Amino acid sequence: MNNTLIIFKREFSSFFATPVAYVFIAIFLILSGVFAFNIGGLYERGQADLIPFFNFHPWLYLFLVPAMAMRTWSEERKSGSIELLMTLPVTIWEAMLGKFLAAWAVLGLSLALTFPLWLTVNYLGNPDNGIIVAAYIGSWLMAGAFLAIGLCMSAMSKSQVVAFILAVVLCFLFVLSGSDMVLDAFKAWLPPVLLDTLASFSFLTHFQAMAKGVLSLSDVGYFLIVIGVWLYAGLRVIEQKKAE
Repeated sequence: MNNTLIIFKREFSSFFATPVAYVFIAIFLILSGVFAFNIGGLYERGQADLIPFFNFHPWLYLFLVPAMAMRTWSEERKSGSIELLMTLPVTIWEAMLGKFLAAWAVLGLSLALTFPLWLTVNYLGNPDNGIIVAAYIGSWLMAGAFLAIGLCMSAMSKSQVVAFILAVVLCFLFVLSGSDMVLDAFKAWLPPVLLDTLASFSFLTHFQAMAKGVLSLSDVGYFLIVIGVWLYAGLRVIEQKKAE
């Protein structure tokens, strides 16, 4: 854990040593406000809640998180610093976990900085703050799932652009699999059991329950499993590249 903590500190500091974290946070906050107020009609709805704010999070993360993750391993491989990293007394798993936790912390900070929206709805009415807390937790877990996929794709390619495109495509499939459009298209020829299975892989399906204040073990477990599986996949990719 000491090595993981060292990698975490190194990566977290590197985000703020360059404009990456500042640009990400600024874009996330601006787009969150635009989607919540202009498109989601937070005021016009006449309800004191943050549903319009959270409804757009999967689509925000779809592009912003892969953009953050694409440099994590691609930059190491392109610059050759990965060889130096591999010579240190740090396992690949410790490096992967440290990088993931650092980026996840930045995502958590971005979410925390949206607290003025929370204060706004409390000023305007009496929202159920328990539901809002559950939605924040769900959003952070979902962001972690997007991030784990992004890290795996970054490990696969030296090109940040290729890593970004691969991550966006994969994340898009995970989001879209539970949308009404996809489910309606398959409803005619898929039995209900397979249809439910398809929907169960979707980030939307699990996050929407959390956004309504339901923090079930199955939804939390789903995102943690996705994070674990894709981090392990990234670990295997790095090990394979190391052996070549």
